[in-house]
Amino acid sequence: MNYGFVKVCAATPEIRVADVEFNTEQIIKAIKDSAENGSQLTVFPELCVCGYTCGDLFNQKTLLDGVEQSIAKICKATEGIDTLVFVGAPVSFCGRLYNCAIGIHSGKILGVVPKTYIPSYGEFYEGRHFTAAPEDFWDLISLAGQEDIIFDSKFIFKCKNQSEFTVAVEICEDLWVPQSPSISHAQEGASIIVNLSCSDETVGKAEYRKNLVKMQSAKLVCGYVYCDAGDGESTTDMVFAGHNIIAECGVVLAESKLFENGLLYSEIDVEKIIAERRRMSGGFFKQDKYGDHRYADRMFKTVKANGALLRKFSRTPFVPEDDFKLSERTELILNIQSKGLEKRLKHTNAKTAVIGISGGLDSALALLVTYRAFKSIGKCVKDIIAVTMPGFGTTGKTKNNSLRLIEILGVTGKTICISDSVSVHFKDIGHDINNLDVTFENAQARMRTLVLMDIANQTGGLVIGTGDLSELALGWATYNGDHMSMYGVNSSVPKTLVKHLVKSEADRFGGKCREVLYDILNTEISPELLPPKDGWISQKTEDIVGPYILHDFFLYYAIRWGFKPEKVQYIAVQTFKGIYSKATISKWLKNFYKRFFAQQFKRSCSPDGVKVGSVSLSPRGDWRMPSDAVSKLWIDEIK
Repeated sequence: MNYGFVKVCAATPEIRVADVEFNTEQIIKAIKDSAENGSQLTVFPELCVCGYTCGDLFNQKTLLDGVEQSIAKICKATEGIDTLVFVGAPVSFCGRLYNCAIGIHSGKILGVVPKTYIPSYGEFYEGRHFTAAPEDFWDLISLAGQEDIIFDSKFIFKCKNQSEFTVAVEICEDLWVPQSPSISHAQEGASIIVNLSCSDETVGKAEYRKNLVKMQSAKLVCGYVYCDAGDGESTTDMVFAGHNIIAECGVVLAESKLFENGLLYSEIDVEKIIAERRRMSGGFFKQDKYGDHRYADRMFKTVKANGALLRKFSRTPFVPEDDFKLSERTELILNIQSKGLEKRLKHTNAKTAVIGISGGLDSALALLVTYRAFKSIGKCVKDIIAVTMPGFGTTGKTKNNSLRLIEILGVTGKTICISDSVSVHFKDIGHDINNLDVTFENAQARMRTLVLMDIANQTGGLVIGTGDLSELALGWATYNGDHMSMYGVNSSVPKTLVKHLVKSEADRFGGKCREVLYDILNTEISPELLPPKDGWISQKTEDIVGPYILHDFFLYYAIRWGFKPEKVQYIAVQTFKGIYSKATISKWLKNFYKRFFAQQFKRSCSPDGVKVGSVSLSPRGDWRMPSDAVSKLWIDEIK
């Protein structure tokens, strides 16, 4: 299985201007090298067979004849190689010269794609030699000894044994114009756009070029392989840096260094691209026949790449790895959370906000967000009522941290021990207090919620929920206990991100607040519903449900991108190599799916809460799933 990953290569060989024989040798060598490295799609620069900077030599029949002989040699060299190759060359047709991409597979020319937009400004004067692709026109031509080759700017190359792998072509300037051909290519089904380019290097252009490729792949929901000319082109008026870029859905997967010719590899996930287009299901990506685009009736075949992926997956997909981006992200999320709460407080005319404080991460974050919201709208923070409710499992550390945080922030604190109330409740329902089962645990959670709701009624306030996205995904909450609130500020914040939000606020406050928040950050995650052992937490959440770093990874790829379980497992094994074994990953992945399906009923009636990122499980806006859906198909895929 290759799980939809297509290995691609942007190849910039050394060339010599007008030295077709030398260039052919370099191109063939690069094709063979890329094939040996498992490339299924290899792209070369614009007019690489002869060189982009040939000038008026393009009018010389000697050069054009040499190019055609070169294409024949390249075709011959690719026989038996199941790699789709695009080389750039001038092609004469009907008395005019076209700047073209030649699509070659296993010795056959599948199609010739002429450049649509011909630049004739500044340092570019292509209009002197080349004609723009004819509009709404295609024909069959002969080239390099082969007959009936499609000549068409709207040609889409389709793989017959990997249906999501479809390729269309742009050539350099085509990307830089407002109405790029790739727009209609993507609309008509191309999952990968290749661009054969010869873009000269000037100050600031590399960053602009990179952003252009990145955003084109984002807005078209596609893979984009940009291959640029480099060393060997004439430097009479320009210099070329071989700036190759491979992008997917707005993410740059690989980028070459400037002024270093060579082969750049990565994998594009065409399954992910098509799944995302299905999810969007708007009018952009057509569901009918292919409009005025043409697909090859002689489709290419490809081998499926094996071995480890070159592309990397972050172990924490919800958390930016760059410190600056992380700082920006945390501040933005805290503002989104607090602004959402501000609106709810104003709309309900709530006098107070009531929060249960456990000494754990989630309740600390909820309190910090509420504090921020009150400060923003000018409400007195004394109207924040932070309630600690020690029970049978509460440890001294978590209780003390709760009290310290309440005091430092200057909010109103209440301590209400629930042990006696729960004991009376056990007598009422005939439950043995020594039976530490689920009733023992959940009765405490429900009692705490009852306390908070009643205090909110007493004070004309709202109960602020503390549960996070990861807990919601796993159903790790007591139904009608901590599952319930009047507004859930953390409801779309995954656990791996909660830590960074709390740390960000800790660093912003500094002093004693920082000290207590860092102590909370270093506390084991626990619901504290079972009695402590020797004064220490006895119930560790991650021992029961699994590591949150894995579950957040599963959540991102299984829910946000809809990956199959075996694909999630495959990338997790590579991503967490040396940290978690395949057996461990499989165990917790099965647990993820079992819990995710079984606990949907809790999500179906979850309280309102603001969305902060690309993954949310709100039943109103993002995730609609029957509560009695069966997980068997998903579980059976995990080995």
